[in-house]
Amino acid sequence: MIKQEKLETWSAAKSAELYGVREWSKGYFDISGNGEVVVNFPHNGSVEPVSLAGIARGLKERGLSMPVLLRFEHLLDSRLSLINDAFNKAISEAGYQGVYRGVYPIKVNQQQQVVEEVTRAGRKYHHGLEAGSKAELIAALAYLHDSEAYIVCNGYKDEEFVDLALFALKMGLQTILVLETPGELELIMQRAAMLKVRPRIGVRVKLSSRAGGKWTDSGGDRSVFGLNPAQVIDIVDALRENDMLDCLHMLHYHLGSQIPNITSIRGAIAEAARFYVELVREGARMGLLDIGGGLAVDYDGSHTNFASSSNYDLEEYCADVIEGIMTVTDSAEIAHPVIISESGRALISYYSVLLFDILDVSRYESHGLPAKLPDDAPAALHNLLEAAGAISIKNALESYHDAVYYRDEIRSAFAHGDVSLRHRAVGEQIFWHILMRLSRMTTDMKYVPEELQGLRDLLADIYYGNFSVFQSLPDAWAIEQLFPIMPVHRLNEAPTRLATLADITCDCDGKIDRFIDLHDVKHALPLHEVRDDEDYILGVFLVGAYQETLGDLHNLFGDTHVVSIHLDEDGNVAFSREIEGDTVEDVLNYVEYNCKEMIERLRSLAESAVRQGRISATERRFIVDAYSNGLRGYTYFEA
Repeated sequence: MIKQEKLETWSAAKSAELYGVREWSKGYFDISGNGEVVVNFPHNGSVEPVSLAGIARGLKERGLSMPVLLRFEHLLDSRLSLINDAFNKAISEAGYQGVYRGVYPIKVNQQQQVVEEVTRAGRKYHHGLEAGSKAELIAALAYLHDSEAYIVCNGYKDEEFVDLALFALKMGLQTILVLETPGELELIMQRAAMLKVRPRIGVRVKLSSRAGGKWTDSGGDRSVFGLNPAQVIDIVDALRENDMLDCLHMLHYHLGSQIPNITSIRGAIAEAARFYVELVREGARMGLLDIGGGLAVDYDGSHTNFASSSNYDLEEYCADVIEGIMTVTDSAEIAHPVIISESGRALISYYSVLLFDILDVSRYESHGLPAKLPDDAPAALHNLLEAAGAISIKNALESYHDAVYYRDEIRSAFAHGDVSLRHRAVGEQIFWHILMRLSRMTTDMKYVPEELQGLRDLLADIYYGNFSVFQSLPDAWAIEQLFPIMPVHRLNEAPTRLATLADITCDCDGKIDRFIDLHDVKHALPLHEVRDDEDYILGVFLVGAYQETLGDLHNLFGDTHVVSIHLDEDGNVAFSREIEGDTVEDVLNYVEYNCKEMIERLRSLAESAVRQGRISATERRFIVDAYSNGLRGYTYFEA
């Protein structure tokens, strides 16, 4: 808990510091003077802050309950412009003779709205798309009709995939078929001959360079995709033998997603540029160097090489890419290639915010010490109570050791039938009272012993959120990805509780107990007391990348409501592209249930109960109606 003297001087500015919002938000989010998180909209040459809590209230008035995913198109537009402008500035300042052409990897967020917005807002930069599957290529061909933008085709390719890419090339689109394995070349050459088109081919190379972070296996000799140097030479020789070396246009590599250390990026650039130069010397046409993804998002705002951060900014990244390529190509007297990057996470993360309400709270509260022990209390219980009465700062660690020892004695005796349940309950009460007192004492200690350092986290409350980690934040569960999480209102009040978050699935992994911090990872989040008379709403930020399409139907919790938010010409908040979340019927259909048949089965069961005299005919109608209404209801908690 936060000390009392801090409660009296609390402010929205202190909340901004506590949750680090100004470090991780890049100016897109902030806290208003009245203690509400705002998203900053550009409007008439200035910034218009709009309250997320106000948006939540507006949704509730319109009949949409939590949880809900908010999308902000202007944040996507802003990120796209920033990345392109930063590269173009670095190119101009360095005197680079090539150009930059970004491509958005559709796999990062395949939602139609995202692809449409990227191609619309990116047209002035000729920003293209990366397709890693046939379905993604089909989506790309429907929305990208810019003859100067690139469609980079990665992933395994069957005949239909190759044909679609080659047909697009014939129609004037810049499709590049990237060889992930040596065997793909023969198929591409065969289909190109059949369709009478000269393909544009790229090779993905395995670099020896590797990056830190969670995706280190994307690089190195044992990476799953890409060609080693010997295989690259085999490709060159095969193309030369078939008089198709002029079809080799691009070198491609992918070091990994979310690369936190700029040193890793610089090393990979230098190695890849050497590959590029050597392919030109082999006689390949070339002209394109695709540096893949990896541009990191500073999720925790620490600006370090921690896995959820980055020790560089966008400007440094662009300048180092340009410098690295120029150094190698200039020394070899090779023309500067067009630079392609596949930044997805850095482009799309800020675009979405998940809002959810807190349904309930479980607290570790001390009930105080018993006035007296039962007459038949075991010795260990007397010893535990004596330890509770002797606690001081000087003997805090000794008191902790005594408490654990006597608590374990009582538990062991209970397991052997020598202690009653009532005795054990009293022992647990005394034990947790001791831990609560020790936890409070640590705030006044100059040095906190290691064994006592985790007491505050151990005693944290559990706040039950109306969401599913598995559906909306799968990376938080699967790879322990950190996302900024904070209340979206009441931020001019001091948060007096520490809590972990649990979702409403019946799974012990459906929790979040790792939170961002500028210096380390926190295992409890400062939150406010939940009031009975109002909703308490938390926001999870930077969730635009991967989370929507990686989510699964754990416990059959489906997609949340989705709403796009923008300002109209008059500066008023407008709700658009409102997509209602999955109903129970929707998710059951996903897993192959026939809901009409299920209703008939329930009717049959209810009718049998009527015949047996268990329920009345009127009750049968209520039961069937409740079942039918349940099928049409939101999969999440509905008030």
